[in-house]
Amino acid sequence: MTLKTTSHAGASGPLKGIRVIEFAGIGPGPFACMLLSDMGAEVIRIDRPGARLGDRNDIIGRGRQTVLLDLKNPTDVTQVLDLLAEADVLVEGFRPGVMERLGLGPEVVAARNPGLVYGRMTGWGQTGPLAQAAGHDINYISIGGALAAIGEPSRAPVPPLNLVGDYGGGSLYLVAGILAAVIEARMSGKGQVVDACISDGVISLMSLFQVMASRGSHVERRGSNVLDGGAPYYGVYETADGGHVSLGPIEPKFFELLCDKLELPESLKGAQNDRGRWSELREAIAIRIKQRTRGDWCALLEGSDACFAPVLTLSEAAQHPHNRAREAFVELDGVTHTAPAPRFSRTASRIQGPAPSSAVLAQDLLERWRRA
Repeated sequence: MTLKTTSHAGASGPLKGIRVIEFAGIGPGPFACMLLSDMGAEVIRIDRPGARLGDRNDIIGRGRQTVLLDLKNPTDVTQVLDLLAEADVLVEGFRPGVMERLGLGPEVVAARNPGLVYGRMTGWGQTGPLAQAAGHDINYISIGGALAAIGEPSRAPVPPLNLVGDYGGGSLYLVAGILAAVIEARMSGKGQVVDACISDGVISLMSLFQVMASRGSHVERRGSNVLDGGAPYYGVYETADGGHVSLGPIEPKFFELLCDKLELPESLKGAQNDRGRWSELREAIAIRIKQRTRGDWCALLEGSDACFAPVLTLSEAAQHPHNRAREAFVELDGVTHTAPAPRFSRTASRIQGPAPSSAVLAQDLLERWRRA
């Protein structure tokens, strides 16, 4: 595969020179394309005429150019195919069969560009009895065993935002698949379809718990295991001022340090893995943490090996000294953005620009690409 190595002005990152055609959607597809853009790819979003542009707060839509085309108009579909002929990656998140009905299915696109990687993002996958059903993150994490494992034992499961399904099992697996396929295409000259299914990704994310279950060390009851808040040394506690802190010293030496820092009775150091004493240990930790404010505990424990952190809101996170030192939040045109991740030592990622305020013409893009 010969990459189309021209770059949009000012591009930076390890994917500089890669062209991505994104079909507008919601959820994991746009987030995946934000990551690709941050890493330097030139992302062109195909959106419908009349689409809202110019939302500076749409940080997930950053770093794109937008082309407005009607996918039900044959002339506009021809323009899309012309763009795809010059691209390296396609990303779409429609229900299975939609792209085929539009005349933009994998076989049609491959005929124009055999080396193109065709990324498909769905909740249930391209096949299976649920493939055509509507759904959202909460549904996808339900059938993979993830949602049932999160929450308190006496209450209903707690949805972990849309981080586990949409972004964890969806976006990140789509990006990993696209990058792997692009690398392979460079060697073979042939593209392929990447079927990124959120429910598949969630099951993959549950691999550790599958291991633990097969060994008999994972109980299928919320709040009864080490990593689900069942262990008193791995959980959240309320402070004197109504704040919360998280504790997670799994390793015995770190647990002993926490006991020393909290000035717990010496006898409790032997209770870490004694489930029969967990309620006693939990009560002792809770009483102690409740005696001081969150700030007091930060002053005493933060930065130590006690595996401690304050539980911060999103706005507080932007002000935390560690996040500030890491520049984990950056400002662009007066809007606070999450910084690109991961970080690269030589080809640094960066935000390529805000969400577009106006559309560009497909013909203008093609002329620029062909001149390069």
